[in-house]
Amino acid sequence: MDMWFSDEHTENVKLSFRIERQLFSAQSEYQRIDVLDSTEFGKIIVVDGDLTLTEKDEFIYHEMITHVPMAVHPCVRKVLVIGGGDGGVVRELIKYDEIESIDVVEMDPLLVEICRKYIPEITCSLNDDRVTIYHEDGLRFIRSKSNEYDLIIIDSPNPFGSGEGLFTKEFYGNCYNALHEDGIMINQNESPFYEEEAFQCQRMHKRILESFPISRVYQAHLPSYPSGHWLFGFASKKYHPIDDLDGVAWKLKGIDTRYYVPRLHAGVFMLPAYVEEILKDVE
Repeated sequence: MDMWFSDEHTENVKLSFRIERQLFSAQSEYQRIDVLDSTEFGKIIVVDGDLTLTEKDEFIYHEMITHVPMAVHPCVRKVLVIGGGDGGVVRELIKYDEIESIDVVEMDPLLVEICRKYIPEITCSLNDDRVTIYHEDGLRFIRSKSNEYDLIIIDSPNPFGSGEGLFTKEFYGNCYNALHEDGIMINQNESPFYEEEAFQCQRMHKRILESFPISRVYQAHLPSYPSGHWLFGFASKKYHPIDDLDGVAWKLKGIDTRYYVPRLHAGVFMLPAYVEEILKDVE
């Protein structure tokens, strides 16, 4: 029997993957989680019917959401990851010896356990001694934090449903308060290509601009994500994402990557004209 999984990008567009077998399916307290074994992309994690991660291209997302701020901020000691139950962001963070602690706020404990079982090569990073996992709501967790982190990475789900609170002006304001005076916040910013997601890009950018003095958007190519063109947000109290890059210092750390390199860094902030227009509409 020929099996396919189709990830709906719009009402008129789907991306389909040939599936060898379904490995797991369950409804947690918060969401439905499926694990599929695909022919081309390896294991796929699907949450509430939406593709969240594939083994083949997850390294692009996790490297770009992590190493861009780490190459800019000169002294990251304490990090907060909101979401990130698959362990991909933490896998990249623990490559830095100077990081002393990583707090991971993942609301759904079942997601973490499923990832531990089916993608252990990624999730094993959560076993690092510097990592503490909190199974709490990210919006509620951040409210109690003040002047505590050097870097906050928001590895959030889509901006609706259980994760909707992670895209509000209140949430970004709380992240600002939780950062040290030179802190950086990074968020996944959706795809600008399709109309509905372009609206979400605008909304996020507008709300972050209202909280942070420095706010820029950068991009990466993610084959399994809608349109393949994905954006990230860089927000900072002090550091400029290009002017404060120290590529030489970063290279001397000897960090092993497959996508991110300092020579790519400035280029990912050079956005296509149509994306600039989308963002300027709310600036």
